[in-house]
Amino acid sequence: MKNIFVLLSVFLFSLSIHAQSYFEDALSSDWHKERRAILRSKMPANSAAVIFNNPVKNRSNDVDYIYHPNTDFYYLTGLREPNAVLVIFSEKRELNGILSDEMIYVQPRDPMSEMWNGKRLGVEGVKEKLGFEQVYLFEEFTGDQQIDFSSFDKILSFDLSDDIEGSSANADLKKMVASFKTSSGYPKEVAPINLQMYEMIRASNTDNAANVVQIINRAKQRYPEVEDDPVLKDFVNADSPEQRMEVKGKLPQQKVDLFLLTEIMEGLREVKTVEEQELMRAAARISAIGQIEVMKAAKPGMSEREIQGIHEFIYKRYGAEDVGYPSIVGAGNNGCILHYIENDMEHISDRLLLMDLGAEWKGYTADVTRTIPVNGTFNEEEKAIYELVLKSQDAGIALSKIGVDFATIGTETRRIIDEGLVELGIIKAGQRHTYFPHGTSHHVGLDVHDRGARGPLKEGAIITVEPGIYIPDGSDCDPKWWGIAVRIEDDILVTKEGPVNLSGDAPRTVAAIEQMMKIPSVLEEWVLPELK
Repeated sequence: MKNIFVLLSVFLFSLSIHAQSYFEDALSSDWHKERRAILRSKMPANSAAVIFNNPVKNRSNDVDYIYHPNTDFYYLTGLREPNAVLVIFSEKRELNGILSDEMIYVQPRDPMSEMWNGKRLGVEGVKEKLGFEQVYLFEEFTGDQQIDFSSFDKILSFDLSDDIEGSSANADLKKMVASFKTSSGYPKEVAPINLQMYEMIRASNTDNAANVVQIINRAKQRYPEVEDDPVLKDFVNADSPEQRMEVKGKLPQQKVDLFLLTEIMEGLREVKTVEEQELMRAAARISAIGQIEVMKAAKPGMSEREIQGIHEFIYKRYGAEDVGYPSIVGAGNNGCILHYIENDMEHISDRLLLMDLGAEWKGYTADVTRTIPVNGTFNEEEKAIYELVLKSQDAGIALSKIGVDFATIGTETRRIIDEGLVELGIIKAGQRHTYFPHGTSHHVGLDVHDRGARGPLKEGAIITVEPGIYIPDGSDCDPKWWGIAVRIEDDILVTKEGPVNLSGDAPRTVAAIEQMMKIPSVLEEWVLPELK
């Protein structure tokens, strides 16, 4: 019994050590502080920004999903605990007798909760580890000393959902959100999309009002709440630009802005600092090594889930805390499903295997895809499609330079694939098709589809380049092409010297892949007992 008690004590102590609320060896408190300062510099005068951390998500009964913070909140604070809110003022203000331009509200230390769920930083820990001077318990956000939001001209917030899960883990967050909505005048009855249309109307003039009408009419097709809004109806149905300006003058006034904060954060997070670039290098390299080890280990008869397990084992072996998104491992026709995450094919035969996975390293995720022949050799049709996608990707990577925009990269990669499909006889010239149904690029960072504009690329941006061709069974082409799915995806850092492929360690060419697949895997000696 004594030994059991000792082991239990060691386990609980170990849990409290490793269940940290921040990454001690990643971004520094000064880095996060600088991010807050830049946000503050972009805020309107006499404004406040209010950013809540994510709620806890229940998985099953009394078991929750592994907690993942709101990435904007983490970017600005370094804190990875729930039931927390960050408040930033555009200028210093007095609160509780102290002059400050920022404060954070966090959950308290709780020995019983920490015994079960890991250590909390608490007020003093957030001051010491994360460098905040004004730290309060979350209950003070809703108490007598709460912030007087009526004194601000503008309040910046993200859209706050009403469907926070009702578990006890989120009770304090729900109280804080409800208090904020009441005290700030948060819009209650107007849908966020309608508020966005209002902002566009506010920014309009007689010259471009007709363009706003077109945008509203397009929004109607997707959002019934836009169709039913009387203000938007009046703007659309007005007989002249001048009448539309009269409608503009009657828009309901509100100080809570649900869009400017998103715009500012997209500008901030689009360009990665040197510190972020190093984290992304590590995430991409780990992900590339996972692809390499699978190339060595893959063979007919394995399951998709087994392949997934090898990738994710490599991530954990290096100490990555998680995958950045659900792993996609699709053999044959399953690869034609763009977000195929079931990964439940039990016996992969001689077919292509598409693997889209990314390790999350200190909060930053890579996004890397390789497609390999399970038997180690591309057949004629597979090789033709693969080399066409690779040609397209090479062109896209070469274009990933400062000043080039997403549309240019997408247009060129799509042109190459369209012309190649014509040459292979899969489509006719000018024919519309769905064999390349997605975009070529997106930003990647704290989120796999990270914040950032889709205009001209800036130095320090990290984007994916990921053309693909997917020919599902039953397609309108020669059946010899059916079930072929190829995507090649890499994470590209935009620099003054040109594009840098952060995930380029994973073989990309037909010859390099086939050569890598000839190398014996260390896992070949690992034989597990049969289940009975």
